Amino acid sequence: MSSITLTKAVQNFVTTTNAHDEEALFAVFAPGATVVDDGTTYATEDAVREWIRVHQVEPRIVITPTSFERNRLEASIDGEFPGGPLAFVFAFTTQGDLVSHLSIESA
Repeated sequence: MSSITLTKAVQNFVTTTNAHDEEALFAVFAPGATVVDDGTTYATEDAVREWIRVHQVEPRIVITPTSFERNRLEASIDGEFPGGPLAFVFAFTTQGDLVSHLSIESA
């Protein structure tokens, strides 16, 4: 099986998501970052924190990367939710080693 090389910002996102650490996951986002998930845009610090808690930490999401190219991560997602694992595409915009925008869609 070949290894997938991720940028530092994306690797930090995957690692902290899989660790279920709300504060560490919030720290991978740049100030003013936005997240678009399931048709909803989270555009304030409070909204991004809520998204992290409700959609990443509480369901204990585990991301298993399957491919990565041009800041697009395809991954298998599992956790404490019905119907998993599911395939998703994460499109990242980064600012240095931080995520400034994240868009998530079903694959």
